[in-house]
Amino acid sequence: MLNKQEAVERLEKLRKLIDDYRYNYHVLDKSIMSEAAADSLKHELAMIEEEYPELITPDSPTQRVAGRALDKFVKVPHEKRMISLMDVFSREEVEEWIRRNEKLVPGGTIEEFFTDIKMDGLACALKYRDGILVQAVTRGDGLVGEDVTQNVRTIENIPLKIDEMGEVEVRGEIIIFKKDFEIIQEKQRKAGEAEFANPRNLAAGSIRQLDPKVAASRPLKFIAYDLVKPDKPTWREAYETLRRLKFRTSNEDRVFRATEKSELFEYIDRLDEYRKGLPFNTDGMVIKINNRKIYDDLGIVGKTPRGAVAFKFPAEEATTKVRDIVISVGRTGAATPVALFDPVVVAGTTVKHASLHNADEIARLDIRIGDTVIIYKAGDIIPQVKEVLLTLRPDEARPYDFVAELRRQYPELTFERPEGEVVYRVKGEDSELVLKRALEYYASKPALNIDGLGEKNIEALMSAGLIKTIPDLYRLKVNDVAALERFGDLSAKKLVEAIAASKNAPLAKFVTALGIRHVGAQTAAVLARKFGTLDNLMNASENDLLEIPDIGEVVAESILAWFSDDDNVAMLNELRDLSVWPQDEINIELPLTGKSYIVTGTLAAMGREEAEDRVRALGATVTSSVTRNTTALIVGEKPGKSKTDKADKLGIPRMTEVEFLKLIG
Repeated sequence: MLNKQEAVERLEKLRKLIDDYRYNYHVLDKSIMSEAAADSLKHELAMIEEEYPELITPDSPTQRVAGRALDKFVKVPHEKRMISLMDVFSREEVEEWIRRNEKLVPGGTIEEFFTDIKMDGLACALKYRDGILVQAVTRGDGLVGEDVTQNVRTIENIPLKIDEMGEVEVRGEIIIFKKDFEIIQEKQRKAGEAEFANPRNLAAGSIRQLDPKVAASRPLKFIAYDLVKPDKPTWREAYETLRRLKFRTSNEDRVFRATEKSELFEYIDRLDEYRKGLPFNTDGMVIKINNRKIYDDLGIVGKTPRGAVAFKFPAEEATTKVRDIVISVGRTGAATPVALFDPVVVAGTTVKHASLHNADEIARLDIRIGDTVIIYKAGDIIPQVKEVLLTLRPDEARPYDFVAELRRQYPELTFERPEGEVVYRVKGEDSELVLKRALEYYASKPALNIDGLGEKNIEALMSAGLIKTIPDLYRLKVNDVAALERFGDLSAKKLVEAIAASKNAPLAKFVTALGIRHVGAQTAAVLARKFGTLDNLMNASENDLLEIPDIGEVVAESILAWFSDDDNVAMLNELRDLSVWPQDEINIELPLTGKSYIVTGTLAAMGREEAEDRVRALGATVTSSVTRNTTALIVGEKPGKSKTDKADKLGIPRMTEVEFLKLIG
């Protein structure tokens, strides 16, 4: 057994050697010893620290282990806004960006450009104080993020201690390498569990788990791309400092003189050719003005800096067959056609459907059910139909009659195409009325049950211009709400708090709130139990949906159409950026799975909606009419006579409120 002084000396040597191993293995991709030997050293370190707990330091390798699960993430404002970049898709757009900036730069001279590969992950800021990692914050909405320090400490290639005193802030992307993602997918397949959508979503989902053990179990990596503090004169010097501090960068960064634009474009072409061989996913290259003072002085336009752009690589292409074309009616009442495909892999992800935008686009492409089409991903993100392969068209394929399909798919609605527009809209329903109804349903008891967000308050918020979309709810400020006639300081504070409390709702409640056609609370509960996460549901195929006994073709097509609508996808992405995302459904056998109940009459302990939610939470289904499959009728005061009579006729047992309360525990 070591005495305390010997322990101090041994700990210092062990920590240094383990940190050297971590840096070489996780940052430089080199190994200075076997993994088994490194594990043995870590074990010795842990044993000494267990003997002398007063010698444990925050930067010790043992402190990477996952801590206790959190109740929620704490919101943290960014000292400097975390911004997104404007996308460009051609050499001409890059040259136009350069010309615009040359007009704004004093003397019209830009000497150098700095470039780096564009990561496809979760943006995160790491804060160090006198060399010790003290906080990790997600991007959030760019102004306010979430404290995910416990989860980020588990990432092996992030140093817990750096050789730099004072305040240091490093920004980068949390990603999962392609090879590690494939290993995870193979494990999911062997276990018979749903596969993950893509590495980006898996990385983001891992960091946003309340239990750090989830993040610790995933092979996450941090790739640095910015040094906010201390400030450096150029991006090149910032990257050199990052590497000196032992952070991993992409190692794809370059500097080009402004007089060598041809070399810049040649490099973009080369990078596009070999990027598939890189260990991580990428959809483009970031181009910045290397001088950081000029970069900062150029400022921000909207949400993007003038001094940088993201060049998106040309998309990959693939062919597939069109199995159906369904129409989605979005939040603005617009009717958007969506093509459903045989699943095909494009740019590394599986594509099952794509928006066809409007009736004119269908006519231009002359796309028909049964056609073989070429699809591509615009910016490596959004699938699009490029063209129809007419020589492969089946003889029975017929032109798609958009108006007739509107009547067939939405017999209860009337549509019109306003003069000068390409989009058909619900007649008599302007965008404000559609939004108002969507907000009311989003906040209703069957959905997110946001207290205080009723019809009159929604009208007041909309009239004041405070909310124009559902994500705007989560941007409301107490002072702005309190300034309205209907509100005081206290009621405004309560409303904003109630909205914030809905950010991480149960998956079934969130799916209900989306207002997908034909998807009520019961179907949402079934979908939540089947798919477990919203990402899994978003990536479900028609066959995946039709495997569920309660879901038929009409409901499946409605779900696929909703998640293919560009407006809906944009809304979900915006909500995710605002940290609004549902809790994952825990996939366990629930005590009432397979049972079916009806609630009738008034209960003393709770409202009908809450009673139905409690039953669904235990795995049961709730129906509105009595059938031979009904397990029991939950009866309160003044029950519906037709329901009780039919239950008696079919021999369905009645359950009193006392029995019901015992059932739900």
